[in-house]
Amino acid sequence: MRNESFHRTNPRIAINQLRYTVTAAEYGSFRKAAEILNVKQSTLSRSIRLLEHETSVMIFNRSRKGITPSAAGSKIIRLAQVVLEQIDALGSSSNSIAAERGKLCIGFCTSLSAGSLRAALLEFRRKHPLIRIKTLERPRSRLATALENGTSDVIISTGHLPFIKCRSQKLWSERVLIALPEDHHMADRDIIYWTDLRNETLLMSRYDPYWEFEDLVTSKILAPEDRPKIEHHDVSRSILKSLISMKLGVGLLLESDIGAKIPAIVYRELQDGSGATRVGFSAFWNGPNENPALSYFIELLRERYPSLS
Repeated sequence: MRNESFHRTNPRIAINQLRYTVTAAEYGSFRKAAEILNVKQSTLSRSIRLLEHETSVMIFNRSRKGITPSAAGSKIIRLAQVVLEQIDALGSSSNSIAAERGKLCIGFCTSLSAGSLRAALLEFRRKHPLIRIKTLERPRSRLATALENGTSDVIISTGHLPFIKCRSQKLWSERVLIALPEDHHMADRDIIYWTDLRNETLLMSRYDPYWEFEDLVTSKILAPEDRPKIEHHDVSRSILKSLISMKLGVGLLLESDIGAKIPAIVYRELQDGSGATRVGFSAFWNGPNENPALSYFIELLRERYPSLS
């Protein structure tokens, strides 16, 4: 197969092939993607191979350790993500207005295993049991697209949403923690300082909020020679924890990440001379959105965080 580009003028590509491919890329595993999509692994693998045949692109490099997108495959995956987002948006717009008023789609790039977002959703569910909650976990750039095209009603994220204009509300902040293998030489400390990371390998997910994490490393450790070695991995934070448990390095996480327990990992607070390091979250939504469920949710957030309104 040639990896450079498409060479067929009219490849026969099915939507499920795109969805299988994107999901496999997100989870780094055909087996995990098949479980998430509730299909046989053989079906998913065969569909992806057919897509590779139709496009003449080897989308994934395969090894005993798993799958990774090839250089040309990464371009295919990004295009597939855009196509699927537009298809999802088309499906959403086909619903009646009455049905949409009973649904709230919340996009986020944080964990629901613990923390403030989990608590807010539980309270919203208690106050409005008839409103159906749909969640969308994606990288921040894709969440911005979902908000802009109406696929999502509100986004909960760190930092700012790129490239779009929308309304926003500051919410909570979370402490930045360092995740270590349980037998790491710093695991017996209650507090770890940024300068302690000098000789460490810092594993960094390319999923949000890695932008803030990279900025923190630069701002907290001014001298480049004192900074840890950073390794980027195109995996979710849950997979990153598994890599840490395998003693491939240490990683930065937020408080909300610690609800999902991973064996052989401990979490410690990161501090500098001023104390704990925190990252802020905000809600983002479009002003013209007339979904009553969105109004109820924003009202709840303002009640929970009145000092930040």
